[in-house]
Amino acid sequence: MKGRVGINSPFFIFKYSIMAVLKFDDVPFEEVHPGLKRKILHTNELMTVLLDFSDGPWEHPEPVHSHVHEQTSYIASGEVIFICEGEEPQHLKQGDLFAVPSGIPHSIQLLSEKARLIDSFTPLRNDFLK
Repeated sequence: MKGRVGINSPFFIFKYSIMAVLKFDDVPFEEVHPGLKRKILHTNELMTVLLDFSDGPWEHPEPVHSHVHEQTSYIASGEVIFICEGEEPQHLKQGDLFAVPSGIPHSIQLLSEKARLIDSFTPLRNDFLK
């Protein structure tokens, strides 16, 4: 499975049977759709997803969505507007973070040509592993 490292992955490296390592150059990206690719690392309860966006800037935000997973996101590069139900939109840039509680509708709008976000989810996003 491209872009994924987990317990059953050939890229999953064991050390004392509890540590997972994703070496950036060793694991290929998984293309989600044109303009978005990702790499995934996970344990049984926690998932980290590196997302590279390359189709910006966007005129409009992505469609609002929600999920049962708690989420944190780190803006590693680029700029986005973070939209979360009940809150004012936030202009975020490299080094900024946001968090989304379970079940809360949210979205982003890419302001820069490219951006890299690092998302963490708990529990696992099994829909990302299919």
